[in-house]
Amino acid sequence: MKVVLLKDVKGTGKKGEIKEVADGFAKNFLLKNGMARIADNSAMNENKIQGEAAKYHKQQEIAAAKALAEKLEGKSVTLKIKCGSNGKTFGSITSKEIADQLQKIGISLDKKKIDLKEAIKSSGSYTVVAKIYPEVTAKFSVVVEAE
Repeated sequence: MKVVLLKDVKGTGKKGEIKEVADGFAKNFLLKNGMARIADNSAMNENKIQGEAAKYHKQQEIAAAKALAEKLEGKSVTLKIKCGSNGKTFGSITSKEIADQLQKIGISLDKKKIDLKEAIKSSGSYTVVAKIYPEVTAKFSVVVEAE
């Protein structure tokens, strides 16, 4: 029996796939638990439309991420923090502080997307990478100045 999976089913397939399964498995488990529906013309057409819509939305997200990366690429953010006489900071610069400073210059970026390899604990200039989308990254600089 052909079914369209409505949820991921371990050992059978992922959501949205059309699978040929045993009649008993389909009737007694998949259909009964709402994990699948019989693959008739309307179900297959609806599945195709949902797949196309998901593909379109993913393309839109990638385009938005690339636009944000272009806007962010090469920018410089300046942060002021209290420092000792040797340039060491009292505390460290976090990704939240960088994200807040980016927000002030009109770039909205989630702090979780800023990849700090190590905490910034001294004044100077640092290159930071933002992982905006799995395949979209941007590099910008963070300048830490003593107050």
